[in-house]
Amino acid sequence: MMKSIASSSSSHLYSSLDSLLYFCLKPKICKCTHRKSPFLYNLIPNERSIYTDILPPHSPRISAEFTLNSVVPQLLSALKSSSSVFDCQVIHAQLIQSGKYNFGFIGDQLVAAYAKFDRVVDARNLFDEMPNKDLVSWNSMISVLSRRGDLSESLDVFRRMRWEMGIKPNEVTLISVLPACSDMQALDGGRYIHGYTVKLGFESEVKVVNSLINMYGKCGAVDAAYRLFDAMPTRNLVSWNSMVAICSQYGFDEGLEIFNLMRRAGIVPDRATMVTLLHVSTDLVTVTGKQAKSIHGCIVSCGLNLDVTVATALITVYAKSGSLGSSHEVFCELNNPDRIAWTAMLAGYAKHGHGRDAVDFFHLMIKEGEEPDHVTFTHLLNACSHSGLVNEGKTYFEVMSKVYGIEPRMDHYSCMVDLLGRSGHLEEAYELIERMPFKPNAAVWGALLGACRVHHKIELGKEVAEKLFSLEPLDPRNYIILSNMYSASGLWTEASKVRILMKQRGLRKNSGCSFIEHGNKIHRFAAGDWSHPESDRIYKKLEELVGRMREAGFVSQTGFVLHDVDEEVKEDMINQHSEKLAIAFGLLVMGTGRPIMITKNLRICGDCHSAAKFISFMEKHSIIIRDSKRFHHFADGFCSCGDYW
Repeated sequence: MMKSIASSSSSHLYSSLDSLLYFCLKPKICKCTHRKSPFLYNLIPNERSIYTDILPPHSPRISAEFTLNSVVPQLLSALKSSSSVFDCQVIHAQLIQSGKYNFGFIGDQLVAAYAKFDRVVDARNLFDEMPNKDLVSWNSMISVLSRRGDLSESLDVFRRMRWEMGIKPNEVTLISVLPACSDMQALDGGRYIHGYTVKLGFESEVKVVNSLINMYGKCGAVDAAYRLFDAMPTRNLVSWNSMVAICSQYGFDEGLEIFNLMRRAGIVPDRATMVTLLHVSTDLVTVTGKQAKSIHGCIVSCGLNLDVTVATALITVYAKSGSLGSSHEVFCELNNPDRIAWTAMLAGYAKHGHGRDAVDFFHLMIKEGEEPDHVTFTHLLNACSHSGLVNEGKTYFEVMSKVYGIEPRMDHYSCMVDLLGRSGHLEEAYELIERMPFKPNAAVWGALLGACRVHHKIELGKEVAEKLFSLEPLDPRNYIILSNMYSASGLWTEASKVRILMKQRGLRKNSGCSFIEHGNKIHRFAAGDWSHPESDRIYKKLEELVGRMREAGFVSQTGFVLHDVDEEVKEDMINQHSEKLAIAFGLLVMGTGRPIMITKNLRICGDCHSAAKFISFMEKHSIIIRDSKRFHHFADGFCSCGDYW
């Protein structure tokens, strides 16, 4: 039988499956697979005795009269539900045995099945040898290659279909090839397909134009995308969503403008629309509560407030805007929150430094029957780190693998090193790094370097910094931390050497900036900045605050000024930090009932942290500062971090 099959075709693909056929048809080997699939029994009727002892008693049996026509529905169902490439190969082998592997459109389905299991070479070989390829076959192959991001192969098949075979593309062809252009940001390839769209008269097909808009948007050609959108005689929800997503890349206001036009056009937003706006909000440097509430209002009016995906994104936005209470309210409104929603809420607690609340919330999650994943444990360990919950963090690190079977990843080790380092257990943190089953990355060493800075471990810090210089030679943050460690210890020569090394490598320190929203505008402040139109009032208010603080016993921590200058100069410099300028501005323009919300692009300095506590007590005004690591909620002279940061 094997020789007859091999001789039926000279195809190399046929002969390459000889061993597969042997595997499929030999009882002894087949029994070893322990596969109990009824469709295999039906597919090889001449060998049905092979499967008799491994099929369940209720499995269907077919009559002796076997034709491929009779099992086409089963073949298609089997291909769609196949769980491994082995299933595809068994079906493929039976088709070859029957001599009708190109029967109907089974070949197209088999090509797609091979691609599903990442066997693209097999899919391409099978496609090339199919003798009767129609337009559907060509579209299927183009789609397979396009979904993999293989632009050159997609265009190659497209050209062959057009020029070698003389088959005219349809709208499905164009829609199939455009995603590869989008994913690869291949603007020239996209324009090539656009030209064919016009030539073939598909410029009025909504689905084709939507794909072109998406392609131009992902390639950064926003004007081209907008021109296509503006010229569309009929726009559907997908058209609007694409433009909202594209314009949102260039700012929340731009995306919101398209969103408002969409609503005025009578188009009801869906999940994709709202999630796009919410994701854009989370990517902003500063997210305001006003923006979050505005989107929340639209979500409620559209009836999407109970949609878990939308609510989860809203939880994240509220948490990032400083409104953790609003995040919790949104979460509590969900009838059946999924694991992602639970994790988003837990992440909010972690970011705000509410370690105990995060731990309690985790236990509630488990009690409700929700299974945590590796992301859940990352945020849980992060929460423990920010709150100094060392024993709890160690416990969860072990529970993760022993109870839930989740092997620690790089992020988990980074959190544990941060947890141990912050709490002063630097040697234990170093030992943990040495025991890691894989090579530590910059995030892991960076966590240890940060701990060395906090606890003034100069020698260990130098060793860790050298490792970071090797891993990330162009990241200025590592040089700055080491330089600041030297400066804080009065080692000015060593600090200068690090700065010179930075200059030689063309690296520059990121300037510290603080942002505050007022009057639908984001106000930016830098240290010693006089560019704001209200600078005179701001500095006058700041001078008043500093005077009252001194009278109350506040002493500036000039050790955070890492420059070799006189003490008086240090005090003047530290009193003009961007955080203090933003606080002064906030007190001038904010009512007493509204907290001052400030975003800092770097970590808040120790003196500004102490000053914010003092000011919150003196002014009876709550202050929220989100720095690059976490939130600090200042009220009545205290900070939510408990001075553990």
